[in-house]
Amino acid sequence: MSVTAEEKAKIIKDNAREPNDTGSPEVQVAILTQRIRNLTEHFKGNHKDNHSRRGLLAMVNKRRSLLAYLKKVDVERYNALIQKLGLRK
Repeated sequence: MSVTAEEKAKIIKDNAREPNDTGSPEVQVAILTQRIRNLTEHFKGNHKDNHSRRGLLAMVNKRRSLLAYLKKVDVERYNALIQKLGLRK
């Protein structure tokens, strides 16, 4: 269900703005998106797992607030990120 260290390093490398960037909104949203996708797959076989569903909703809300911040600060970065990650907004 979680993101492995190798996957996380690849996500950080692909979305970082600078060489040692791990905390920019782009990186955080990309990691959250991967975790959300993994949990969504988990729920296909475990539809009664309500404890994990609560965590999923928290991740979705965190991603939404990060995207709102990014849109407010820099619309071009926001548009590039949602295009790259394949998000619907």
